[in-house]
Amino acid sequence: QVQLVESGGGLVPPGGSLRLSCEASGRTTSNSYARGWFRQVPGKGREFVAVIRWSGGKTTYYADSVKGRFTLSEDKAKNTVFLQMDSLKSEDTAVYYCAEGRRLITSSVRNPSYYDYWGSGTQVTVSS
Repeated sequence: QVQLVESGGGLVPPGGSLRLSCEASGRTTSNSYARGWFRQVPGKGREFVAVIRWSGGKTTYYADSVKGRFTLSEDKAKNTVFLQMDSLKSEDTAVYYCAEGRRLITSSVRNPSYYDYWGSGTQVTVSS
């Protein structure tokens, strides 16, 4: 089992920045995994945001809506991923969930159904 704990959400005005963290604990050792972020607004399904996938090498994936504004990084020694969110917009308002999946193939990384572990979420509100 893997436990994921998110932190760093909050209220920020449009154009502002936030940094989310997700720390993993438990059975975190794997040669092939993907760890990153999805988001969800009321009444809608979980939307892919950004993910780091390790399978031989490292590849980072971003949703088109956040590319150039969000940056995903990882501290492997601390089993933690960070989502730096800049130039935030009102449409970025959502609950952000950290997720981890094992042995995902490239075509699966944007689909929340393929992820095995989820955090409880952290609220991000972009409003003046």
